Amino acid sequence: MSLLRSTNIRTRLAIWFVAILASVLTIYIAAVFVFQYVLLERQIFHDEIQDVETVEGLLHFDADGMLRLEESYHSHPQSRLLEDRLMEVLDSGGNILYSSDTLKGSPLGGPSSADEGVESYNQRSLRLADGTHVLLISHVHPVQGKPVLIRLGYSMAPLHDRMQHFFLLLLLATPIALVAAGFAGSRVARRILRPLDLMAARAEQITASNLHDRITVENPDDELGHMARVLNHLLERLQQAFAQLQRFTADAAHELRTPLASIRSTGEVTLEENRPEGTYRDAISGMLEESIRLSQTIDGLLLLAKAEAVQPDSAPISFSLVELTHEILALLEVLIEEKHITVLEEHETDVCEPLVADRSLIRVALLNVLHNAVKFSPDRSSLRILYGHVERDSRAFHRICIHDSGPGIASGEHFRVFERFFTSTVHQVSTHRGAGLGLSIALLIIDRTGGRIFFDEAAVQGAKCCIELPTTVGNRKSGDHFAPQIA
Repeated sequence: MSLLRSTNIRTRLAIWFVAILASVLTIYIAAVFVFQYVLLERQIFHDEIQDVETVEGLLHFDADGMLRLEESYHSHPQSRLLEDRLMEVLDSGGNILYSSDTLKGSPLGGPSSADEGVESYNQRSLRLADGTHVLLISHVHPVQGKPVLIRLGYSMAPLHDRMQHFFLLLLLATPIALVAAGFAGSRVARRILRPLDLMAARAEQITASNLHDRITVENPDDELGHMARVLNHLLERLQQAFAQLQRFTADAAHELRTPLASIRSTGEVTLEENRPEGTYRDAISGMLEESIRLSQTIDGLLLLAKAEAVQPDSAPISFSLVELTHEILALLEVLIEEKHITVLEEHETDVCEPLVADRSLIRVALLNVLHNAVKFSPDRSSLRILYGHVERDSRAFHRICIHDSGPGIASGEHFRVFERFFTSTVHQVSTHRGAGLGLSIALLIIDRTGGRIFFDEAAVQGAKCCIELPTTVGNRKSGDHFAPQIA
């Protein structure tokens, strides 16, 4: 078995094919042999009945009371075969009245039984004193008014010789057929597995520099086509992982360069000459602000990378979206009270079904949206939160809309606000500039959950961000590529 495992798949397939064919041929040969033997035995029995009927018409008693065969028997060419048969005739007392020369004085079948050949033709197998296997048939027939028991037998030696030759012929032909089948199976296996060789050669050519290349799927409906599709999905996920890594590196380099340069330049300029103590305090304060902004940017980038790396619907639990919103509002309570913002909550329906998703990630996404809404809301304004349900594509979704009273979103920027490090052209918004990653993180998390996030372009005053989350997990198939939904 270990030797078989060390060979290639093509050879193993050919060996298994030959082994299965050999098993089938063995069963077939045995079945054919038994069927042929039974068929020939039945034919012999039928011939014996015809011979007995012929004998019944030829037997007669002569003037001396001796049982004889009709002398005209030898003039019938079709009956001449009777000379090769074994025949014995007994009277009702079991005495032998006639015995063929082929028996050479040996008895045929021994003493007779009371019911032998009375009602029909009795068939049985026996062996003579010399070991000859005989198929015997018995029948009672009246000859000139006297009932006699006629026994007629065929030697089975010719049949056995014929079946032996037939069996040897099959045994001789079987290895030849298996060898031919082995060569044919090897060629068929090579032809079937050729697409696999092409797939392997193609996969070996794909490196980090050409992850966009894919394996050709010749027949998407067979097993090899399925394997090619799985490998293409794997390459697609690898390409996404490389793209995420490159994007993270580029984003980090882009966003960290400015604060690091500002800290360095501030320190170098401050140390060039002696300055008043207040100047040092201002420089250190500016460097501290840049450090805080740098820390926020790093935290955002790490959280974004974590959201991209996490699998969809990881660690799903059941929780209330309303309770999660109240938890986040309690976290922002200081900022809300500082700006004297009034939070208004509205429920479109009384029934609030639990949400099944990754609570920690949904909390991050909702926190980013609520924090933006509070940050851009003016003092003594209102913040409206609307809860509801929607049906889309025969699926149920929770919907939460957060409507602030801030400056709103400029025309043409409703989709762009989800881009990384996006800065709005609206002056009131640009003054509250942050890391620019909050909405990007929220978009990625919501999309990974199978929902969608968007800003309502019909909002007249302020910005209205709506989040739709599926009530249950399992809305995204494993292997689906990431495609943001910012309708």
